[in-house]
Amino acid sequence: MAKNRAQKEQTVTNYGDKLSRSRSVVFTDYQGMTMAQLSDLRKKLDEAQAEFTVTKNTLLNLGLKNADLPTLPEETQKGPIATLFSYEDEISPIKLLVKALKDNQVGKIKGGILDGQFLDSAAITRLSTLPGKQELRAQVVGTLAAPLTGMLNVLQGNLRNLVYALDQIRIQKGGE
Repeated sequence: MAKNRAQKEQTVTNYGDKLSRSRSVVFTDYQGMTMAQLSDLRKKLDEAQAEFTVTKNTLLNLGLKNADLPTLPEETQKGPIATLFSYEDEISPIKLLVKALKDNQVGKIKGGILDGQFLDSAAITRLSTLPGKQELRAQVVGTLAAPLTGMLNVLQGNLRNLVYALDQIRIQKGGE
């Protein structure tokens, strides 16, 4: 069913709002995905505070313009587009999307926007290999804790050596 002008304007406004709230946006060709695969992907992305929707190219470009973001290059606009809006973590939803496309062997990344700049599909795929926020936080905590753990082992080493020396003295004196 065709949308009237007011519905299209509301859609453009919604796209502009989603784009302005998003930390990263990815455009993908979703052709070949079944409804079950799309539903499963949407459910996983929803848990990651992201949204995956089928978008109309012309209305999406108007939404990009309203959000002061670069419009899509011509090659990105060919064919249908589904858009991933990442609201919290920039990378984790991209990782989920790339993994789902690879696992299902359908669709492809067309490009994306990060920090107000358009990135091609190769750059988005490279971004999907980066660790997410939680992984980076765990790495930082591990790096900060490593010297403390080493120092604790050194301090315990002296105590451990004292116990071994006292045990050897006890054995030499004939104690059990």
